[in-house]
Amino acid sequence: MGLFAFLRSAAGLAIVLSLGACNDADKSAKPFKVLTTFMPITLFTKAVAGNCAEVQALIPANSGPHDFQAKPADLIALRQAKLLVKNGLGMENFLTKLINSAGNKDLLVIDSSRGITTLDSPEEEGHAEEAHSNHSHSSHGEVNPHIWLDPLRAIKQVENIRDGLVKADPSCAASYRSNAATYVAKLKTLNAEITNQLNPYQGKTFVAFHDFAPYFASRYKLKADFLVDVPELNPSPADLLRVAAEVKRSQLKALLSEPQEGERSFNALAKDLGVKVSVFDPMETGSLQASLNPATYFKVMRSNVADLIKAFGG
Repeated sequence: MGLFAFLRSAAGLAIVLSLGACNDADKSAKPFKVLTTFMPITLFTKAVAGNCAEVQALIPANSGPHDFQAKPADLIALRQAKLLVKNGLGMENFLTKLINSAGNKDLLVIDSSRGITTLDSPEEEGHAEEAHSNHSHSSHGEVNPHIWLDPLRAIKQVENIRDGLVKADPSCAASYRSNAATYVAKLKTLNAEITNQLNPYQGKTFVAFHDFAPYFASRYKLKADFLVDVPELNPSPADLLRVAAEVKRSQLKALLSEPQEGERSFNALAKDLGVKVSVFDPMETGSLQASLNPATYFKVMRSNVADLIKAFGG
């Protein structure tokens, strides 16, 4: 073989090898797939994952865990995922059956509520009669699951997500830790802001449509009442009378509806009581665009506090 032929052959071999290397690199660069359940969990997971993982919500952003209906595509997503992040505390009761149906034995599940101090559901707080009259089988259960609305409990959720990602994907551990630290610092700042803003209103009661606010209220030394336990329930006459009495007693200026639920019931009640209807968004649902940006949590929480202060007459 002449020198020219040898060089041409070697060059061809080098190209083949380089193509093979590219294919291997493509395989190794396959994104680490992480499934989340609903919006706040998606926001927290995206914040920690950064560019290291592909985060996909199992529940569409405009649909909450209370009314989720699984589709065949959800089973496919569960079969392909390496990790699933949930809120826990009974918020996603549909998951056990769905995971079993998917048959992904390698799927790791992060329960973001692990180690978090919880509060009892309304049956333990004097609302048993109303809960039973509203078919309490639809209630949250013994523990209220809305921990993400307390920024300090949200910190623990972020840390649980961080630890789960580090364990499942140690190749990106440094990024997961750095991203989590950045988000936690913002949560601490948010908590300090809210504490300062709500300090003049300590001890006051506000009324929300469903029972999502006890962790938020407890953190900032407020009291939270509600019309129904979970959003799909219809308020009974007893619920309406109870809330009307509380509004009059506390001199509340507005009832706090949710963007997706309860507006019609609250509008009629508010008109009767001569108060306004304001908004407190528990982030159980939202727009697709909002669900893609971890900063949504801070934007919504600050807006909630501003509307709450108005409801207090501030």
